[in-house]
Amino acid sequence: MAGTLSVLFKKNKQLNTDELIRKKTFWSFFIFFCLIISAFMGWKLLQQQPKVNGVLRPFKNVMAANEQVFNKILSDKHLAKEYPLSEAVPVPRVNGYLGMGNEFDASQWSLIVVRKNGDTLRVSLDQIKKLPKKDLVFNFKCIEGWCQVSHWAGARFSDFISAFGLQDESAFKYVGMSTPDQQYYVGIDMPSALHPQTLLCYEMNGKPLPMNQGYPLRLIIPVKYGVKSIKRIGTMKFSDNRPPDYWADKKGYDYFSGL
Repeated sequence: MAGTLSVLFKKNKQLNTDELIRKKTFWSFFIFFCLIISAFMGWKLLQQQPKVNGVLRPFKNVMAANEQVFNKILSDKHLAKEYPLSEAVPVPRVNGYLGMGNEFDASQWSLIVVRKNGDTLRVSLDQIKKLPKKDLVFNFKCIEGWCQVSHWAGARFSDFISAFGLQDESAFKYVGMSTPDQQYYVGIDMPSALHPQTLLCYEMNGKPLPMNQGYPLRLIIPVKYGVKSIKRIGTMKFSDNRPPDYWADKKGYDYFSGL
């Protein structure tokens, strides 16, 4: 009798275990399919959202939220890591050729700065070289996914502002820069432009900039991705409204592009 009860108990226990496994399996598959359907419906809903500069509005909203966060945490104490000169690559990679047309005549170049009152100031490379020189070895990061430790030198943008009496202009929220042929242009928020590591750069690896790296003058701004480090600066303007920005306007990239 005891043996029979033991067998029945084991059978009931096995049945209960099998039933529990079936229930758990059912609910697992049910939840899985619900998640799949929810993800599909969410994707369909997302695709129905309007686009801004070719980018779905929810993504643009996320970019705007990120910009607000970066603007609040950016400070002069937020410095990009600097490296010893020995770690700099001998030939830095070129991050794009827009605005680098062969018709450029370097002998005719000067930096055109549009003042607050509309007057223009023309600054030569020799004038910029008279400012205190800053060498910078940092990890240049491209939005395409690559990075390189590279060596640059030039004048701090903040020193340039002070030396040429552009304090009123620096009170604006943004500075816009474009190449001489207007084919490439960027907009930079003023706090990032005035950051102590932002350079008006005229040297690479201790020598004048090569043509393909923006001779005679380019921007180096370590707190942002490389798309903001415009090569061959031709014109500089100041504004409280966002200046045009090639990748933000054409492709919907993040305007702030902060690191």
